[in-house]
Amino acid sequence: MSLIDQFQAGGFFMYFILLFGLLSLAVIAERFWSLYVKTKATPKDFRKKVLAFISHGDYQGAEDFVNSFKDKTEVMKVAEVGIKMRKSLAGDEALQARMDEQLTKELNAIDKRTGFLAMFGNVATLFGLLGTVTGLISSFAGVASASPVERANLLSQGISEALNSTAFGLLAAIPALVAFAIFQNKTETIVNGVTEESSELYHDFLFYSDNDEAAMAANTAINTNEKITDIDAQNMTRN
Repeated sequence: MSLIDQFQAGGFFMYFILLFGLLSLAVIAERFWSLYVKTKATPKDFRKKVLAFISHGDYQGAEDFVNSFKDKTEVMKVAEVGIKMRKSLAGDEALQARMDEQLTKELNAIDKRTGFLAMFGNVATLFGLLGTVTGLISSFAGVASASPVERANLLSQGISEALNSTAFGLLAAIPALVAFAIFQNKTETIVNGVTEESSELYHDFLFYSDNDEAAMAANTAINTNEKITDIDAQNMTRN
């Protein structure tokens, strides 16, 4: 019996198993491309070079350095947000909020669709079990009302439908569940790495930006005092 004959002998629920099997293959291909091909590691000297710019208060240079990369990694996108926030004289709370917001967006993009594999595998198994149950029910129901000559034939057809449904359900579920375990482990590794590197960059921004922020505040205060002094001098001259 060919594979097509076995599929046709599995009954109505075989089409649902085929559907979820194809969906699993599509998600497996997409996740493999996203996690192993599309996702790139951040260069090891990226943080060091960014620090070289922000330690001197050269946020424009840091921004140009990040933009020099054609395909930005998740860490680069988070760093870009932090640079823009410090460049616009944002405070520590605003810096943390915006960097966390970008980090969450990047982590969600990494983790999306992986959980569907577990669901597809479980549903395919359940449809296989459902086909098994319905095949046995139809088999024994037919045997009960059939003549002795037809009983063996009906019983064999029902058992064949039940076992084929179980086999194809497992055939669709096993690759999906194995791929889910592999991709989930890869996802956790990437997420932990991105979170750790982003946290290090955030603390770097806090440490290396404090002096710049204080200097900017001092310069603002000096300029304000100079303007007030000039206005007072002008008023005294008029009087």
